[in-house]
Amino acid sequence: MKTILRLFLALITLASLGMVWGQLARKGAQAIPEGHVVLTLLVGDLERECLVHLPPGYDKTKPVPLVISFHGGGGTGINAMKETGWSAKADAEGFIVAYPEGVRPDAVKPPSLRNNMQTWNDGSGRFYSAEQKIDDVAFIRVLIEKLSVNYAIDQRRIFATGFSNGASMAFRVGAELADRIAAVAPHSGACWSETVKPSRAISLCYLTGTADTLNPLDGGFPKLALGGKDQGGKPKPPVIDSILKWAKTLGCPETPVQDDTKNGVRTRGFGPGRDGAEVVFITIEGLGHNWAGGVGQAPEFMVGKNTDKLKATDVIWNFFQVHGKASSSAIDKEKP
Repeated sequence: MKTILRLFLALITLASLGMVWGQLARKGAQAIPEGHVVLTLLVGDLERECLVHLPPGYDKTKPVPLVISFHGGGGTGINAMKETGWSAKADAEGFIVAYPEGVRPDAVKPPSLRNNMQTWNDGSGRFYSAEQKIDDVAFIRVLIEKLSVNYAIDQRRIFATGFSNGASMAFRVGAELADRIAAVAPHSGACWSETVKPSRAISLCYLTGTADTLNPLDGGFPKLALGGKDQGGKPKPPVIDSILKWAKTLGCPETPVQDDTKNGVRTRGFGPGRDGAEVVFITIEGLGHNWAGGVGQAPEFMVGKNTDKLKATDVIWNFFQVHGKASSSAIDKEKP
């Protein structure tokens, strides 16, 4: 009986995955959302793209912040826009948001989770992007330079965030592009770098769910929310390891100076470290593999439940506002 039940669940999973893959493929091929433009640029011999949104009333004479939002594995810039609500936040607060696109095996065909998965080379060695040694860090550096030429960007308020594989990319960008990035906010991803040595101390805000089986708090292989076999790849480190690794490189004490829990949201603060930098670690009770308070892009049985306890986009923007004015001679030198 147990064998039959397992087979039944496996068939349901495969059928549902087929529906999700189809949905993501259609999303990747759909029209550009109103108020957004696609920026195309050449990085080495590879053509790369980025979805860009300007706030209403944008004035090219007045520099504004820039938020770079990395989509998750198998997603797209449009997925990231819909899931996170960063464009609506940009409209309300007056900043520019960029949704860069990862790479996929067939650049001619639209992204598809099943047949043409779009990913970031996040330092984990996973996915097509790592196999091909795609230099995504160089892409983001060129992207920042291009956006800074095209638009009025406040060079002291350039931020990076992302979800899942995109969160891991945000970690990597924070470590390797600290001369350009003011603060980072990964959501539900891992810091894969063995050592983290940013050129300057930049603050980090990290969010994840206690019920996230695809980015398990205790580490290990990802699993679907309904259970079953490991989803392959490589085991993830315990989340606290990534947090403490970053805190250590910033010179923050390993013991949090803040540890508060309210309405199922636990917030731990580490620091201050060098140049006033800090690490904020937020866990949300019951949250699965979703952008907290966002619009889910996959069914609940795969990724778990979302939450109404907080909106990650609001929390992250508040964090960026506090940590966006750090002085840095490196940033001054890098101004285009």
